Amino acid sequence: MEDLRHWLALLHAPDIGPVGYQRLLESCSDPEALFSGTVPVQDEPLQKYLNAPDWSAVEKDLAWVEGADRYILTLNDPHYPELLRLTSGPPLVLFVHGDPSILATPQVAIVGSRNPTPVGMETAQDFAHQLAKSGMTITSGLALGIDAASHQGCLDAVGQTVAVLGTGPDRVYPARHRDLAHVIVDKGGALVSEFSPGTPPLPGNFPRRNRIISGLSLGTLVVEAALHSGSLITARTATEQGREVFAIPGSIHSSLAKGCNLLIRQGAKLVETAVDILEELMPQLQEVLTASADVVSVVPAAPVLEQDEDYERLLTCLEHAPTPVDVLVERSGLTAEEVSSMLLVLELQGDVVSAPGGRYSRTSKRA
Repeated sequence: MEDLRHWLALLHAPDIGPVGYQRLLESCSDPEALFSGTVPVQDEPLQKYLNAPDWSAVEKDLAWVEGADRYILTLNDPHYPELLRLTSGPPLVLFVHGDPSILATPQVAIVGSRNPTPVGMETAQDFAHQLAKSGMTITSGLALGIDAASHQGCLDAVGQTVAVLGTGPDRVYPARHRDLAHVIVDKGGALVSEFSPGTPPLPGNFPRRNRIISGLSLGTLVVEAALHSGSLITARTATEQGREVFAIPGSIHSSLAKGCNLLIRQGAKLVETAVDILEELMPQLQEVLTASADVVSVVPAAPVLEQDEDYERLLTCLEHAPTPVDVLVERSGLTAEEVSSMLLVLELQGDVVSAPGGRYSRTSKRA
């Protein structure tokens, strides 16, 4: 607990952003050494704060974490999400309301306009639903419009979703999404913030929030976005973090398509189905699952997969001899998109193997 107190005290140091924290920790991996004076600090205002930390703010943070399903993850915590830790200027501390292990699962971020078209809302919800059914965690920012549709589409698929806040973990913004936030936690997801309890929705918080959304995720999908949009900030940070960026194209006459069309011209992957995203992320998914195999009690050995009747039906249609996808579609009665999505997940789990020519067969595991 004393170690946590020093991390939280450092969090409350004035006028230090994520990059500043990172520089401090490069010279001293243990914040306690900064407060004890073991490590000299050249910045005079910072040294003045380190001599007299805001312990009252620390106590407020610790009071918040005493509630049910609340956690504080410091940068050196083994449960801190590794993908986010690898980014430039990762959050010093994460306040998590919900299941912290969700942060280590394979995630896709879905972002877009706060004032989308009805088609945009439906598209975000459908993509989130399909990706969640395929075992992906859906991450977004709990904002109006595309964010909310993405969270809801994931929940409708009985999936798990992460909402990254631009406020403290005890505040929901916008307030109308309070019920949605409670459902996210109740259904096994999480609310995440780098800001201390009580932090209001200040404008400067949201660009910082966006880098966490992309940093937690293997890829970011932009559904609808104007040219001057916070979603483009998220896409840019995803690119800077070395993550995939996906965009759904739109009409050249739609202002809400201009941002997505610009991203595609700049190199974002044009996608039309959830399968397009899963296929692109397959190598990264395999790396994440392999790396996470050594992490105890953080992430399952494979994406969470709802083994419903559709999956079992598809498995019964597979043989040990490679079978073309169109044959599987005909045998199972499922759509081509559903079959392709399921095959990708089953391949990740080792239940099927792919062969040249878009054919698949069962492994001995499923004999």
